[in-house]
Amino acid sequence: MVPDGFLSLGVERHKNGGSRPSYPVWEENGVVPILALEVVSWTPGEEYNAKAEQYAALGVLYYVVYNPQFWQRDRHLPFEVYRLRNGRYELQIGEPYWMPEIGLGIGRYVEPNSPIQRELLGWFDEKGQRYQRPEELLLSARQEAERERERAEQIKQGAIAQLLNLGLTREQVAETLGLSPDEL
Repeated sequence: MVPDGFLSLGVERHKNGGSRPSYPVWEENGVVPILALEVVSWTPGEEYNAKAEQYAALGVLYYVVYNPQFWQRDRHLPFEVYRLRNGRYELQIGEPYWMPEIGLGIGRYVEPNSPIQRELLGWFDEKGQRYQRPEELLLSARQEAERERERAEQIKQGAIAQLLNLGLTREQVAETLGLSPDEL
């Protein structure tokens, strides 16, 4: 059985220096994933029946079914989180759904700053704030660095103007600020 996605705690993310094409539980000292994710495709694949039963039998605590396109056909919600209780999955309410055992929430969001409106799944904190993806963090860091550069330039220009207003020559201002006259 291979879910579309899963989360296991206490195991190495990469194995033998690469990604994991599979997750044999017996090779992981019996550590069962705490969460399994199934994405429903055009051809129904027993996400709501047989697969759920198999994950429950394994003891997977959370079972997430993401069905963005065919939920009406399947008579389900587009995003469902089930929690294992007494050997059976119970549908949970709330989105993003908070999972206290792992300190994460999971839910849907629309990709920000994208030319096309695309729904994605993401991780959320306890307050419902989405954790940024790595590429979003990189973009935020670049934007912050640019803002800092602009602020530094404004401060420099302000200092230059003040010193010139005090009657210093351009050469004196440059020397005072450790700049060349061309940088003024």
